[in-house]
Amino acid sequence: MNTFLKGTFILAGAAFVSELIEFLVNMVLARELGKEGMGMYMSVLPVIFLIATVANLELPISISKFIAEHDQKEHPHMIKHATRFATFISIIFFLLTFIVITIFPFFEHYHPQLKWVVLLFIPIVAFSAVLRGYFTGKNNMTTIAISSFIRKAVQLTILFVVFQMFHFGHITTSLLVAVCTLIGTEAVILLYFFLTYVTQMNVIRKGYRSTLTPVQVRKELLSVSLPTTGLRLFNAVCNAFQPFLIKKALVISGMTIGVATQHFGMLTGVAMTIGFFPAFFAHSLLVALIPAVSQAHSKKDIGKLQHLLKQSMYLTILYGVPSIVVMYAFAEPLTNLFFHSTEATYYLRSLWPYFIFHFFAIPLQAYLIGLGLVKDALFHTIWSHIVSFSLMFFLGSQTEIGMSGIMIGMNTGVVLLTLLHYVTICRATNVSFFSLRHKPQST
Repeated sequence: MNTFLKGTFILAGAAFVSELIEFLVNMVLARELGKEGMGMYMSVLPVIFLIATVANLELPISISKFIAEHDQKEHPHMIKHATRFATFISIIFFLLTFIVITIFPFFEHYHPQLKWVVLLFIPIVAFSAVLRGYFTGKNNMTTIAISSFIRKAVQLTILFVVFQMFHFGHITTSLLVAVCTLIGTEAVILLYFFLTYVTQMNVIRKGYRSTLTPVQVRKELLSVSLPTTGLRLFNAVCNAFQPFLIKKALVISGMTIGVATQHFGMLTGVAMTIGFFPAFFAHSLLVALIPAVSQAHSKKDIGKLQHLLKQSMYLTILYGVPSIVVMYAFAEPLTNLFFHSTEATYYLRSLWPYFIFHFFAIPLQAYLIGLGLVKDALFHTIWSHIVSFSLMFFLGSQTEIGMSGIMIGMNTGVVLLTLLHYVTICRATNVSFFSLRHKPQST
């Protein structure tokens, strides 16, 4: 079995277990927080992820590409300068974030201590990103897989123990505990990465001497980090804005803000939690594809690039189609694990195109990054969100359509995004859109 497939299956196995634990985590949160509390939790998560996206500056991707494309002797030197760079970024962004959340009341309906917890998240994410990129580029997928399992296992354990031992009188306190647990698990992962890295570097350092200058290292990292951060930042901003857009559209359609928040909680906390469960395999493909495609692209190995595209698409079909069939057929018992809600069942069944096309879009985006076509990926994302958000707001604000309009917009956007990614990659690798076979060059 080649390195790409081996890494993918190692990650997928660990991710499967992690997603099962995540499923239990969301069940615990749903029962402890209730419908409105779950809606508030899901509303604040995109803001936290937006901060994390900027804080890590997509260093996992740029470092993994660097590691895959350079000799082993350059790795310690690169990690040293990447760590210094991450420290600088953390300090600057910590101060900027503090100013922004002080001026703008993002967390006014939450516990007053929540903003300090979020600020603490910034340096943890930045340093964790450096080491995650190192292990990914080294194709040390076992370490990445173990970290994924540890994160979810620790989160579930803490949540279960805390909510069993203590009964919080106010929902904002329960939300603070949930967010603290989420952020605390990332600190545990940082410690695990650091201990593993120190052990490996004691061996790697022997007999090697660095040749790259600090300027060269930073230039190579930033050439990937900046455009990729722009892509992720746009996605994070859209994800942070989406809850407000959906709830605003529903209020215009005639719902109260409380009812709109409940529907949003059922959509994201239940239907999308279930629907994205199989996406653990897509994310495993993403992590394994970036160094594999980057290495093949640096060597101009077109045959390997085409082979990687076929493998990723066939694997997605292999797990994606059966997953969607099972979710559609068993939508009611699956959603009843969270709430007894006919609406959540309807949402899960209506969003099947959203889920299946997302399974394809995730590895395709990784493939574009590996090819150096981040700008194309960004343009595709912008256009798909313009179409999606426009439809969501226009249709969702109609009294007779409401939530159905929201789902139409979501489905349309991800279908457009996937098709744009796919067509661009097929052209870049010179394969047929329909058969994925090599197209002979025209003379």
